[in-house]
Amino acid sequence: MPTTGTGRELGAIGQLGYVVPDVHEAMERWRTRLDVGPFVLLPSPPLNDVRYRGEPTAARIAVALAYSGDLQVELIQPLDEHPSPYRDFLASRGPGLHHVARFPTDFAGAVEAYRAAGLTPYYEGRGMTEDQRFAYFESGADDGTVLELVETASIAAFFDFIRARSESWDGVAPVHVIEL
Repeated sequence: MPTTGTGRELGAIGQLGYVVPDVHEAMERWRTRLDVGPFVLLPSPPLNDVRYRGEPTAARIAVALAYSGDLQVELIQPLDEHPSPYRDFLASRGPGLHHVARFPTDFAGAVEAYRAAGLTPYYEGRGMTEDQRFAYFESGADDGTVLELVETASIAAFFDFIRARSESWDGVAPVHVIEL
């Protein structure tokens, strides 16, 4: 693993990503059972230049984001049958923890650190903005948890907005929908 044991070179784990069959039911469970919210729901966020196992894919997803302290919770629902890690995860394992994500300040350097450790991205592309990249790596962990790196410079204010909502949340308005 490309780290000295502290994880600081790549940043702390900032997100737990769960794949779910129904994002609305999942948000309700997280809110009522774990008191996590409010969620920001992106019904079909833009995904650009996406490659899954070396091939382009047009897979669409719904994403809900919330914070518990400094930890971001991401709920992902596949919306179609196009190839994607989320579709395949649900088909093979059912709903559950899919990945842990880090938000490194040097995305390219973090990708290279993973490559140097023998890891190859198997799902990668661009997200909400042209310069917001992400990459998934199979960790080799016994539980199958995937490693994700997310470039956040262009979306840091958006993440701060979501975190601030969770810090001041009074339990009212548990979902805020944003169409992109």
